[in-house]
Amino acid sequence: MSAVLPASDLRRARDYYERVVGVEVEDAPLLRGFMGHAGNGQRFLVYETTASHGDATAATFVVDDLETVMHELRDRGVVFEEYDLPGVKTVKGVLGMGPTGKSAWFKDSEGNTINVAQM
Repeated sequence: MSAVLPASDLRRARDYYERVVGVEVEDAPLLRGFMGHAGNGQRFLVYETTASHGDATAATFVVDDLETVMHELRDRGVVFEEYDLPGVKTVKGVLGMGPTGKSAWFKDSEGNTINVAQM
């Protein structure tokens, strides 16, 4: 399975994922968008549409070291979300999940909620 993310401005979204998130992208003209390559075989499609995004998590990138990835993304301007909901409370953007699992969320340039998780 891979994520499919809507974008109202494809050029802005491509710049965001290349420059800010730091993933490799390639044109996907038949799909009216681009494919992002996030390492470990993780791929996602971003396509241009007028459809709106939702507030739920749209995609998850699984990483080996969440703190290192968050530090790199923050250096590029990513702002991680803070949640204080029943059963979900982040501390400095991180939600602990069991003995080794951790998650953090940010909004991309198009308002999609993106999760970064260490499992």
